[in-house]
Amino acid sequence: MAVMNMVQAINSALDGKLADDKNVVVFGEDAGHEGGVFRVTEGLQAKFGEKRVFDTPLAESVIVGAGLGMAINGLRPVCELQFSGFMYPAFNQIISHVARMRYRSRGTLTAPMVIRAPYGGGIRALEHHSESAEAIYAHIPGLKVVIPSTPYDAKGLLISAIEDNDPVIFLEPKKIYRAIKQEVPEDLYRIKIGKAKVLQEGDQLTVVAYGAMIRPTQQALQQAKKDGYSVELIDLRTISPLDRETVADSIKKTGRLVVVHEAAKSFGTGAELMALANEEAFLNLEAPPMRVTGMDTTVPLPKGEDMFFPEAGRIYEAIKKTIEF
Repeated sequence: MAVMNMVQAINSALDGKLADDKNVVVFGEDAGHEGGVFRVTEGLQAKFGEKRVFDTPLAESVIVGAGLGMAINGLRPVCELQFSGFMYPAFNQIISHVARMRYRSRGTLTAPMVIRAPYGGGIRALEHHSESAEAIYAHIPGLKVVIPSTPYDAKGLLISAIEDNDPVIFLEPKKIYRAIKQEVPEDLYRIKIGKAKVLQEGDQLTVVAYGAMIRPTQQALQQAKKDGYSVELIDLRTISPLDRETVADSIKKTGRLVVVHEAAKSFGTGAELMALANEEAFLNLEAPPMRVTGMDTTVPLPKGEDMFFPEAGRIYEAIKKTIEF
């Protein structure tokens, strides 16, 4: 075991899979020589060579399109896009080809590829560097969407993503890239994609969060505990496929739901989870489900950023309101 932050854990996962499988290749904007903007791939080119870890032009459509060609011909590419906000030039490749390859070929071709990107806000960057668009990709059939919240989960989920025979969008919350350290095995291990994790058990309310929103939610739960509330916290980990069973079972037990995410409120993951509550646990509900989210605006410039994202106080107020309904 070694103590790692998320950057180090992801680097360890890539290092381990490059050594384990000669078909794994890692590439993207500055991902080779420089080791990426956040140094996630630092040292990998020196260790594995320029044919396994390399830089690309600043052309996201080319990166993803080339990755698809590699994937259907036997490689397992890990494409790095510099920021998730730069993914849109590749959207045509992702939605029209990457996500549909298994369906289009009637199962004769698969696209075992990972598209990695730093994601979300909280680092005082500009709007293209700070948005949370996970719901867009979760809406596309054929894609898996993963968002880790800890170094341990990041490594295990990324290894599973690289080994998956279908394409995975792997979004890395850059706000917590270096904010959390924990013990992480240095060997390869896997966390199942599509399985949520119950971080705290409770019987009055279910809170579902993921990514960088786990930390402020845990802070809110500390206050809730002091006030005598019993809250169950679920880390979703995978947005698509959604672990409907774990979430539904929790809502049936508690009778209440609050969803926390930093993405804009409308048409997001929170709305999907509220629909799940209605479909799977309507007769168990004791209060209307609530969402604590970012605003339906573009992420503001640095001075306004803290007002955009959910924080512990706002999350706690939703918890209190829902329990006391």
